[in-house]
Amino acid sequence: MSEDTIRLVTIGRVIHRRWRLLTVLAVVGALVGFGASVVFPPRYTTSASVLLSGQWEERELLTQTAIATSSVVVDRAADRLGWTAVSGNELRERVTATAAEGNIIKISGTADTPEHAQRLADQVAEEYVAFAARLAGDTTDPDVATRPEALRKLVVQTSRRITELADAADPGQSVESVQGRTELEKLRTSLLEAMEKLEQVDPSLNKANMVVMGPAARPAGEAPPTRTQFVAAGALLFFLLAVIGHLAAARVSRRPRTEPEMAAALGSPLLGSVDVPGERRARRPRGRGPGAWTRWLLGVDTRWDTPTPQASDGEAGRQIRYRRVCARLRNQLPATRRQLLAVVPDDDDTARRAAERLAAEAGGDPLLRVVELSVSRPLVPDRATESGAVVVIGAGSRTAGELAGIAEACADAGHDVVGIVIADTVRVRTTRSAGAPPEGTVPAAAVGADTGGGPA
Repeated sequence: MSEDTIRLVTIGRVIHRRWRLLTVLAVVGALVGFGASVVFPPRYTTSASVLLSGQWEERELLTQTAIATSSVVVDRAADRLGWTAVSGNELRERVTATAAEGNIIKISGTADTPEHAQRLADQVAEEYVAFAARLAGDTTDPDVATRPEALRKLVVQTSRRITELADAADPGQSVESVQGRTELEKLRTSLLEAMEKLEQVDPSLNKANMVVMGPAARPAGEAPPTRTQFVAAGALLFFLLAVIGHLAAARVSRRPRTEPEMAAALGSPLLGSVDVPGERRARRPRGRGPGAWTRWLLGVDTRWDTPTPQASDGEAGRQIRYRRVCARLRNQLPATRRQLLAVVPDDDDTARRAAERLAAEAGGDPLLRVVELSVSRPLVPDRATESGAVVVIGAGSRTAGELAGIAEACADAGHDVVGIVIADTVRVRTTRSAGAPPEGTVPAAAVGADTGGGPA
């Protein structure tokens, strides 16, 4: 597993180098979100408000919200609506109630059309008011309904009778008359206080008055999640999954990245590293067939996790690197066996350009013949006049298994791998003097190119 820290620059590199693939995946995610919006039809939500008179505590309001969404209230509303396509259980899932400030219960209804949502909220509100009034004692029984008023009339009559008795008592100032009037006044006061306490305690006298504050408003738009939200969520989800997938693949990658690791995977000595000026990739797919065109269109025909090219140290420095590699080859090979194959992957432009320049810098000593091979099915031409092979690989472009496959293909063809050359991409300045060739141009030289190492 790679221990490199995933930073914002890494995420930016993924987006910059895989923007085509990410765009296609985002479009696919949007289509999936659109399909999900078709499976889940649009919903519309509206609310009806019910005002509760009197003083209510918070716990009592919560109880009222539970009553508003109870099965008794919703089932009665369903019977009144008469919707055969919607069951009572499904209708209960579409009704919610919340307690707002000012002793207001907001009853919300969700349906497939604005008209149905409005009717549902209004009907549930009406059934809730009727059921709550019935619980509070506001029934249609005339005896029960007239009891509070009859009690008030009885208290008034008693108070009048007490006044008459007080007036008919001895108007003198005797002790007995004063005590009689005092007792009658206390009795009247006690009756009035008892009546006031009864009105405060009995909920049927001060809390049975509930009013629906007008019909519910017809919803003008869909309730979330809307179709637009489904599409946006699908595109964003696929985009994030693609980025996370790239980062996870980079974390678990076992691709050799250092020069010693690549040499060990190939099983050959390291001859050195050379620099290749970076250039804009040709606007054509690598290879043939629909698969190559698809990879080219999606931008996945090149790796995204290759490091950013370093600044070049100039043409003179690059030439020194190539000449040192050629000198090491001469030192390893006898004078009579200085014909080698320069084996490069067919999809590695950096390695191919490095091999061509290496052959030009060698000047025939040793004589290098550039051979391209497919990494998926490596095949190297059989040994003829060559006495070995030099593998030229772009830095960090191959896995250990792919390098081992290249070494096995060389061994099957009878070629000993005398060494490996690592090709690094570098940045060069685009300015040049008039009449001078561009920096990094390979001198014209006869370089043998054999494409017979393609897939078998």
